[in-house]
Amino acid sequence: MSIFLYIVGTILILVGLVGCIIPLLPGPPISYCGLLLLQLSVKHPFSATYMWLLLAIVVLVTLIDNIVPVWGTKKLGGSKWGIWGSTIGLIIGLFFSPIGPWGIIVMPFIGAIVGELLNKKDSAVAFKSGLGSLVGFVFGTGLKLATSGWITYEFFKNLF
Repeated sequence: MSIFLYIVGTILILVGLVGCIIPLLPGPPISYCGLLLLQLSVKHPFSATYMWLLLAIVVLVTLIDNIVPVWGTKKLGGSKWGIWGSTIGLIIGLFFSPIGPWGIIVMPFIGAIVGELLNKKDSAVAFKSGLGSLVGFVFGTGLKLATSGWITYEFFKNLF
């Protein structure tokens, strides 16, 4: 049974890392589930306190990741139009971007600018809104990668 838990845990860890970059997958929670499977195996490498603390960090990072892009857009003068444009740009960048993985970084920026321009904002305000969206996205992605990276390290360190 432990071999099965190790295999499924490894898959979840890897999917969690990918989920840090692909917005549709919640990277840190998936990574945490992989670590939880390791904990449920015969080894029990972590204390209950450590697992609860790490769960709190995963929840906090997930909340921050959902709030920071919107906050960044609003903080730099963006409106709901810019936020919606950023979201639509992210979806376009994820599925239809001709520039590959860079689309999930560039397209929300462009989407926020287009949204603000459609809202009749001047180009300087639209650019600042797009910049806020970009900064928020990069910050959130960095937090997710750091969290899932730590979980991945702990998983493989304690797997063998």
